[in-house]
Amino acid sequence: MRRARVRRITRGSNERPRLSVFRSLHHIYVQVISDESGRTLAAASTMSAGVGGDLKSKRGVAAAKAVGKAIAERCIQSGITSVVFDRNGFLYHGRVKALADAAREAGLQF
Repeated sequence: MRRARVRRITRGSNERPRLSVFRSLHHIYVQVISDESGRTLAAASTMSAGVGGDLKSKRGVAAAKAVGKAIAERCIQSGITSVVFDRNGFLYHGRVKALADAAREAGLQF
């Protein structure tokens, strides 16, 4: 129900795609999605190559910060500077907040 409530408000376009976050107990995943074309434009996770290589654990706040920085770099390389943040029903706190703050610091606007 929380996911549906958030999704009613949050829609991504080609100009301003949706940054969707999913977290599990062991990993955190993020995708930049254009809802108009139904395509994933960029993606990063703690399982991606080069994202969490030097991290001690892939499940903490430090890992979420690394994923946030990685997705911001990939978006900027693709020409995406502004996104709509979709927390996917998760509370904006802990790992989700750390990912969002790291993406903002790396240059992504939302």
